[in-house]
Amino acid sequence: MKTGIEYRESLRDGRETFFEGEQVADLEQVPALAAAVDQVAEGYDKYYSADPEANNPLIEAPRTPEAMRDRIPLLHEADLLLSVTYQSLMTLLTAAPKLESAAPDCYERIQSYVEQAIRDDIRITECITDAKGDRSLPPSKQPDPDAYVHVVRRTRNGLVLRGAKLHISGASFGHDLMVMPTKNMKSGEEDYAVTCAVAVNSPGVRIVNVTYHPRTEDVRHFPVSSKHSMPDGFVILDDVFVPYERVFLDGQGQFAAVFAHCLGLWERLGGMSGMVRQADEMVGLATLVAESNGLLGVSHIREKIDEMVIHATMLRAGLEAALTHAHTTPEGYCFPDELFTNAAKYTGAANFNLMVRHLHDIAGGSVITMPSVGDLENDKVGALLRKYISTGPGVDAEYRMRLFHAIRDLTADSYGGWHLVTSIQAGGGLYAQRLVTRKHYDFDRARALAAAAAGVGSPGQI
Repeated sequence: MKTGIEYRESLRDGRETFFEGEQVADLEQVPALAAAVDQVAEGYDKYYSADPEANNPLIEAPRTPEAMRDRIPLLHEADLLLSVTYQSLMTLLTAAPKLESAAPDCYERIQSYVEQAIRDDIRITECITDAKGDRSLPPSKQPDPDAYVHVVRRTRNGLVLRGAKLHISGASFGHDLMVMPTKNMKSGEEDYAVTCAVAVNSPGVRIVNVTYHPRTEDVRHFPVSSKHSMPDGFVILDDVFVPYERVFLDGQGQFAAVFAHCLGLWERLGGMSGMVRQADEMVGLATLVAESNGLLGVSHIREKIDEMVIHATMLRAGLEAALTHAHTTPEGYCFPDELFTNAAKYTGAANFNLMVRHLHDIAGGSVITMPSVGDLENDKVGALLRKYISTGPGVDAEYRMRLFHAIRDLTADSYGGWHLVTSIQAGGGLYAQRLVTRKHYDFDRARALAAAAAGVGSPGQI
């Protein structure tokens, strides 16, 4: 297992990464990027064991629903890259049985890679969304064939890839990029049906970073995003060589969507479980800020909080159902139920804006106009701010101020905007979750119940 120091050293491997127009030689020398390095390094130290036989317990595949349930709070406490590594490995293990009979070489490579990745204690990021070009056209009809990642050349020892992958959280901070097709591929699109693990420092890999990390020395004004920021990467694959032992799908178009489907399942479980925690957090913030404003007893405030409570409770029910009705691969690894996972993730994403609206309506305009903690410490205005921000003997000005800062940081600033988009897009958009929910819903049972209620038999018969 790696220590935090060893992780930091592993990033100095010649990788090409960029930020705001400049190439970055050392990620730790850029404050907005160094924060992410610190988070991942802390995660390494937290789970480090000197035992040569030890592995990180968070990335080992669960074999019971209880083990899968127990893993969730630990992953929420972990850094984002560790969580994504777990999702990536579980994606491979869930997809592998579907390939075993038709592509046994791919099956064996997946098993070997997962074992090696766990032994080497590396971090993996998921690369699925392509540039896509003209979205009305399939990959093979694009004016520029590079709009979707594809194989441009096969050699005796491996593949050469070209294309780009977008929205890759933590891409510059891991060791491997898990590249996979974004959709099903048809006949004639075999070169686009490729899944593989690309080392981040491979020649031709270039990553352009964006981040919501606060640009200020006094991070007290950003109580959440200053501690938990993780840049997203625009990953360019410019004729990148990948050895065959790291290739898990090569031209088998009928299986192109398998990896995307499995990744979507694990990403949606992670996203949905995060929404459960976030929903409870927003209920708590709404309650505390209403109390500090003296409005908790007002009927319309209580009604909004009640709606937020019901939303949080239904999300938790969906999570519990997905885990309780878990399934098992032939190898004995557990994965969540697809119907409940997708339905709950859809519910959380579709209603997130409404819950944020309730929170903002309860809190008021101070969500975006509250001064900083530093202003309280100013000799000329500090005492006056304390006088006017306080709402009574039991509500200190700084206490109330920090509540508003947390609400703004979580829901109304750069980090809040990031959450707004990712709540919908993480694991695929709302339409994708609707499709999977429809696929796994028992329509036959619903038809039978309806027919019995109406006193009819088969369609068109009485």
